[in-house]
Amino acid sequence: MPRFLTAALYKFVELPDYAALQPPLLACCEAHGVKGTLLLAPEGINGTIAGPAVGVHAVLAFLRADARLAALEHKEAWADHLPFYRMKVRLKREIVTMGVPDVHPALMAGQYVKPAQWNALVTAPGVVLVDTRNDYEVSIGTFEGAINPATASFSELPEWVEREMLEGGKLAEVDGKKPKVAMFCTGGIRCEKSTALLRSKGFEEVFHLEGGILKYLETVPEAQSRWQGECFVFDERVSVGHGLQPGEFTLCRSCRDPLSEEDRQSPLYELGVSCAHCHAQTTPAQKAGYRERQRQVTLAVARNEAHIGVRQDDSKHGH
Repeated sequence: MPRFLTAALYKFVELPDYAALQPPLLACCEAHGVKGTLLLAPEGINGTIAGPAVGVHAVLAFLRADARLAALEHKEAWADHLPFYRMKVRLKREIVTMGVPDVHPALMAGQYVKPAQWNALVTAPGVVLVDTRNDYEVSIGTFEGAINPATASFSELPEWVEREMLEGGKLAEVDGKKPKVAMFCTGGIRCEKSTALLRSKGFEEVFHLEGGILKYLETVPEAQSRWQGECFVFDERVSVGHGLQPGEFTLCRSCRDPLSEEDRQSPLYELGVSCAHCHAQTTPAQKAGYRERQRQVTLAVARNEAHIGVRQDDSKHGH
């Protein structure tokens, strides 16, 4: 049986004293052998932790002891190896970076729609369906009929919204009325913030998928699903399909883009070094460094040891 429990969590809630929460939270995690990253901001908490089950549950209990976090929800997964090497509790301006002041998801987010009701909503006449994820995520899978804003990062979404609100845009008024909008993301955090953004701009009928794509894929039978392709995830699985079964994609260790079997057949693909997306963007010296890292990873695998180079770095990918 896997030895380590992973818990992914987030909650939008007003935390004006967020900085004061950092030291006791870090101490609690370290005391229970828990590692990972948690972000604290005035708008709430976000992150993933892992460790012995008793330790992870102790940290969750510590968080929920704060009345503001009593309703904190989390998603669990098990792992044979600890997926993190240290514990970080970081103070941020936002728990998911959008860069727009005065957008408060705890007070302004749109209406939740459960996965079982999602199909009926998004097939209703006049509903605009928007994928709030980044382009590299959308490229491997999305909902049928969804609009791809083609953003490189979540902070580009507000500019897209402004542009599409203009006459002729996807979010433009029709007969003097703003459209009904449904938004979705991987686990729910980005669409909570994006629906709050739309409500701040006068949209009244704004909805988002409760639990995100992952809850939909977990609970909606494939025969009834409107999901096409696979869903990018921020862990070593890289992508999942219906029933949350691991998908076919792997990760380029240089640029962090997801790679299909076809991508891996490219002559520019070299395991751990480059792919067709990034081959021209790295120098020979960088490639040499990546080759040495891959050599160390291969040796570590052969010895059945963990190697820090094999873990996914989330620096590119904001949840």
